[in-house]
Amino acid sequence: MRVGDEFELTFHDLLVNGQGVGRLGSLAVFCWGPLPQERALVRITTLKARYAVATQVRLLSGSPHRVVPFCAAFGTCGGCQVQHMSYPAQLSWKREVVHNALRRIGGLQGVDVRNVIPSPRSRRYRNKVALVVGGGEQSPPGLGFFRQRTHELVEIESCPILVPQLDDIVGRLNSLRLEDRLGELYRVARHFVARASSAIGESVLSITTDRESPEIARIARHLLERLPRVRGIANSFDPASANAVMGREQRTVAGTTTIEETIAGVRYRVSPESFFQVNPGVVAKIFALMRGGLAQPRKIVDLYCGAGTFSLYFAAAGSTVLGIEENPAAVREAEANAELNGSQERVTFVAARVEEAVARPEIVAHLREAEILFLDPPRKGSDEATLGAVVRARVPNIWYLSCDPATLARDLKFLTSNGYNVGIVQPFDMFPQTGHIETLVTLYCNAREIQAAVEAAFADTPPPEWPDDDQSSPTEYPDFVIRES
Repeated sequence: MRVGDEFELTFHDLLVNGQGVGRLGSLAVFCWGPLPQERALVRITTLKARYAVATQVRLLSGSPHRVVPFCAAFGTCGGCQVQHMSYPAQLSWKREVVHNALRRIGGLQGVDVRNVIPSPRSRRYRNKVALVVGGGEQSPPGLGFFRQRTHELVEIESCPILVPQLDDIVGRLNSLRLEDRLGELYRVARHFVARASSAIGESVLSITTDRESPEIARIARHLLERLPRVRGIANSFDPASANAVMGREQRTVAGTTTIEETIAGVRYRVSPESFFQVNPGVVAKIFALMRGGLAQPRKIVDLYCGAGTFSLYFAAAGSTVLGIEENPAAVREAEANAELNGSQERVTFVAARVEEAVARPEIVAHLREAEILFLDPPRKGSDEATLGAVVRARVPNIWYLSCDPATLARDLKFLTSNGYNVGIVQPFDMFPQTGHIETLVTLYCNAREIQAAVEAAFADTPPPEWPDDDQSSPTEYPDFVIRES
């Protein structure tokens, strides 16, 4: 076998990055395009000892779950991986991804993974966008997203994943590139980052540059006039690395750069750089699932609390919360939002690295008194120093919210090896059309009375509601026509 050889291949699996998986004898072949159950003619582009990477030449037979992607940039833009799969099939596939990770990585056999709770909307759900400004020497510079696993710009004029007010901003920023007065702005900008609020229907915009830009300050008012329902503009500068989207410094140059979002009655003031979830509809579903476990006030420790999204919900339900977060800006935002909700007497935030904070005597005391430990770590998961402190404190209930099934499975393996039992495993589709999966897992040890009450609250999860925007669309091939069931 050589690079450039072509083969007909049947695909049997799908990776979270959107690559189909087939086999040529003992060799695994990864290829973007084919879905499980499909057969395709592929061309080998990379050949290693144990695997090969291929490109699809022609699809020979299709899956019953294949649909027409609704975005013209799908397949080039790296933002979405599975628009060519029907939404019901996406949910089933994501459940299997979680199940397989728990079994293969976590060694957890026989764990029941619930059906994925869908997003209220399978498109038009994302409330934040980070546009790349670039395109080499072209004038004016292009706007768009990176191609998957590259720094090659894919220009876009519209994105159907974004909430409408953000998609409108994308279109207007594309049009404004052609204005001579704004030419310098596009030449110094690295990213346009915008966030929208579904509660008030308004947005805020931040422009990232290498250094503080007098040009942005000079034309900010004019730009604000050209962007209806944008409340303010900030200049974000001094990025920590070449790949950083936001800078370490922020300056408001026009209007106000905070907007208010409301989820389950909790108010949040957020900005473009806020650590805040991009799909509030799914956050509301996670809150609803937790509600029964908070029927009476609890003592809760919230690790990796970010800007306090969950801490503030727990406090609103009457619980006493200690939140720990590494980023000082996020902690300041959490404290401000606690005051906004009048819950500052029930919630305390600490700015510290989680793995270091859990070694402090005063934090250890909180862990020993806690009835529930909530943790929502970054994609890399938690670590043995943190989880070891939790195990030693014997916190009776753990609610672990994860955005990565692999690191979740690794951490659950540690916890179950140290006396914890897995209760509920409930995935949520926080990011439709992508390979990302949010999963809430409950674990318990000792304190059976508390455990029983908390677990009972999760027992009667309502059946998934179908997204309002799910649309069946036929996919046509030369030899057959498939319609989404």
